[in-house]
Amino acid sequence: MEENKNSKEVNQEKSQEDMVKEAVEEAKKTAAQQEDQGEGGESSAEDAERAEKDSTESPKEDDEEVSSEEEKTEGKKFFGRKKKDKKDEKIEELTDKLTRQMAEFDNFRKRTEREKSQMYEVGAKDIIEKILPVVDSFERGLDAVKEEEKDHPFMQGMDKVYKQMMTTLAEIGVKPIEAVGQEFNPDFHNAVMHVEDDSFGENIVAEEFQKGYMYRDSVVRHSMVKVAN
Repeated sequence: MEENKNSKEVNQEKSQEDMVKEAVEEAKKTAAQQEDQGEGGESSAEDAERAEKDSTESPKEDDEEVSSEEEKTEGKKFFGRKKKDKKDEKIEELTDKLTRQMAEFDNFRKRTEREKSQMYEVGAKDIIEKILPVVDSFERGLDAVKEEEKDHPFMQGMDKVYKQMMTTLAEIGVKPIEAVGQEFNPDFHNAVMHVEDDSFGENIVAEEFQKGYMYRDSVVRHSMVKVAN
């Protein structure tokens, strides 16, 4: 009986030791699982915090990029619309004023030259008109000389003076207007008489009473003519 009791007591002690060992192992396992769960929770929490930071920081970065681009564009606009320096404005103003004055002076010079040329034309025509009666007197005097007196040295001298005068007038642009045998033109001819003559065509100058002259392209004096009808 005592041996059975001792064996039972030994078995009970062994089972208690086994139970203690199992409890210790289970405690270790639970502790390890808790540690694993703690690390996972911390990592998940850290990931969550990082995600929140990224979510909060990313719009800030985008806003900063947008704001930097807007500042650049505004800077460009500001520099593009930068007010000119007073010195540059004054230079531009003086340059424009000088250009206008040069253009006005060039127009004035051209107008003055044109007016001067016109005044010269008027003055030259006035002098020629005063000389033409002298030419007429020469021509009438030479036409009145008889044939036998034309060989006289005095008459030859007068004829040479007349030719020299006409050459000089031709050199300055004075030339007689053709009249006899030409069709009547009121721009060059002044009809003072009409005649019925079949030998001439209609409206043809039959006779010239006084020579007309032109100075360059303008009429100084119209020819005084007789026109056939």
